[in-house]
Amino acid sequence: MTGFMDQDFLLSTGTARDLYHGTAEGLPIIDYHCHIDPREIAEDRCFDSVTQVWLGGDHYKWRLMRAAGVPEEKITGGASDWEKFEAFAWTMPQLIGNPIYHWSHLELQRGFGITEPLTPDSARRIYDEANEKLKGRTARQLMRQFDVKAICTTDDPADDLRWHEAIAADGTMTVRVLPAFRPDRAVHIDKPGFDSYIRRLGETVGRELTSAAGVAVALAERVDYFDKRGCLCADHGLDSCMYAPADPETANIAFRKALAGQTPSPAEADAYKTFLTVSCAREYAKRNWVMQIHFGCLRNVNRPAVARMGPDHGHDAVNSRSGAENLGALLNAFLENGGLPKMVVYSLNPSDNIAIDSILACFQGEGVPGRLQHGSAWWFNDSRPGMRAHLTDLASNGVLGRFVGMLTDSRSFLSYTRHEYFRRILCELLGEWVESGQYPRDEERLRRLTADICFHNTNQFFRFGL
Repeated sequence: MTGFMDQDFLLSTGTARDLYHGTAEGLPIIDYHCHIDPREIAEDRCFDSVTQVWLGGDHYKWRLMRAAGVPEEKITGGASDWEKFEAFAWTMPQLIGNPIYHWSHLELQRGFGITEPLTPDSARRIYDEANEKLKGRTARQLMRQFDVKAICTTDDPADDLRWHEAIAADGTMTVRVLPAFRPDRAVHIDKPGFDSYIRRLGETVGRELTSAAGVAVALAERVDYFDKRGCLCADHGLDSCMYAPADPETANIAFRKALAGQTPSPAEADAYKTFLTVSCAREYAKRNWVMQIHFGCLRNVNRPAVARMGPDHGHDAVNSRSGAENLGALLNAFLENGGLPKMVVYSLNPSDNIAIDSILACFQGEGVPGRLQHGSAWWFNDSRPGMRAHLTDLASNGVLGRFVGMLTDSRSFLSYTRHEYFRRILCELLGEWVESGQYPRDEERLRRLTADICFHNTNQFFRFGL
């Protein structure tokens, strides 16, 4: 019987164990897509308790606590840090088969050296031990502990990037912390608050924005601002992958309606979104940025809960109508209107895997290895079966050896163990293929392949220069 989450966790073959312990385990981390607050890094935040660094902002864990019957007071409410930790400990033994069960124990093991399973019986001991070991440890120390070399945060075009500038000017900083351009609020014309955001963007660029073309020019100026501060990538979050002919006049009709408090038709809204997205892609291609697009999400499904708590509290879901069939038309629009940048494409719907792989293959080329990437299984899919399915589909329909690997998509300084989870699953799968005779046991090539997927491809693709 295998020990609980021991050193060979998920590594079921000798080849898998050799690849993980001999190569993947010792590689540093690049987290090219996360939601860490750069202010916490700039100020080198200290945490008062393990609850703050572990459960604060983690809607993955919050959803499970709700499903287990924990009252909201002990999830996002006013309960004490100990009461929230105790409630999560009560939830944990019920999570058999859930990746959060594995992630959480990896976080305890790697973050605090605690190997005891978290249960209601062990909760107080683990809480006290973790808090003792957390004393004096800061955000930057946690990043160094996990051997993080670079991260990209998520930043609004209207942000002045003051915290990024402070980090860049700090000679003691050993991790590259770069902004990522996230223009969703300027693109999503059908979302609440669009008109007020356009006014804010106009104030940032110093003029009133009166047309869709004016918004595109403003975003281009902000791309230039971000570029001068080290930005290497952008991220576009779409509920579904939309496409409409990028017609400036229809985009303007939608824009004028939205600013007048009217609702654009779905076709008008899609024309505006496509127009802005194509314009952004052109700017990214000029600067050799990586453009990330993720779609297939139903946002803020429980409207009364969102009204009470706000967004990003665990009330999003998988969209069965993700619009993956529009991806080819959108990429063509990029090509036909000034340039197709390097891209990472994700869908929250795992049914889109093969469609994405096959569409992206139609646009590869120009001598750029892995120019268009099918992004890692994430959010509801970054489980062992979800990652294996993604990796298998990518290998079956693309070039797995050029894959840029894992990301956390997280707000926590402990969630870098998701990279370990991915690396173990990758090595497990490669080991199975080798030991079943599907790939030769060429140790040098296997080690290089593993290291590329876990680190080197990301470093090269995004141009981190590590």
